[in-house]
Amino acid sequence: MLYRKKILLAIVELFDNEISATEFQKILFLFSEKQADRKYDFVPYKFGCFSFQAMADKNSLIKEGYLANTKNWKNIIRDGNFIYSLVETDRKILSKIKLQVGNLSTNELIRQIYLNYPYFAINSEIVSKHLNEKEIEIVNRFKPKNTAEGIFTIGYEGKSLENYLNILIQQNIKILCDVRKNPLSRKYGFAKKTLQNACESVNIKYIHLPELGIISKKRKKLNSQNDYDRLFIDYEKEILPTHQKEIKFILSLIKNYGRVALTCYEALPKQCHRTRVANAVHLLDLNIPIIHL
Repeated sequence: MLYRKKILLAIVELFDNEISATEFQKILFLFSEKQADRKYDFVPYKFGCFSFQAMADKNSLIKEGYLANTKNWKNIIRDGNFIYSLVETDRKILSKIKLQVGNLSTNELIRQIYLNYPYFAINSEIVSKHLNEKEIEIVNRFKPKNTAEGIFTIGYEGKSLENYLNILIQQNIKILCDVRKNPLSRKYGFAKKTLQNACESVNIKYIHLPELGIISKKRKKLNSQNDYDRLFIDYEKEILPTHQKEIKFILSLIKNYGRVALTCYEALPKQCHRTRVANAVHLLDLNIPIIHL
């Protein structure tokens, strides 16, 4: 079993083998904040801090027979000793968290998280229920303010889904354009439907533009930057000129929404065709800056 899944089961076990979904996310968040090598990242969600990866792991643990198929997190195996399957430092972190928040109500726990980690309350639909006006003003300071037009590029290589989304949120990206030909991924969170749902849950619109992608057979044997450069020169000659409609569409999105990001896999902008797409949009309006995230 993956170590991170053991953490999930240990938390449920520590809290009497059943804990509400909201409380669980808060406890896991506090735990992750203390870990030197964190296993879960979080985004500001409609009820505060939230990990998509943890929910995916929950579904996996349900299928594997460890957790009950309920909204709450509930261990089926009551004598699993999951706590003692963790390394000592993680056991100590969990024990300390239990002492600090174990007697708090759900509302008290939410309030504490919002006060101590205001960024994660910026998208909360229940913030006014837990904070007063002055406290909400502090939360509002963490909301992204930049609305200047721009075309951004971002790759998901080496990023968790939550880390990736936080970059977009903090840059106040309104539209994410996926320029992969085939938006499939073995990495959790980056297949089309999962990525679309995650983006839209944090108020970022997702649009897939497969016409601007590169077929997989052309992406083979890319062993050096020269290989990439040759591929992209060919891309600019053969593909971009025949898809000016999509380039103009991206420009229209920028004019309507201000901040638009192009995404594909590669971490380095110079090794991804999204940069060439961004250049093509920029040529239509030289006042629009290109920012690589």
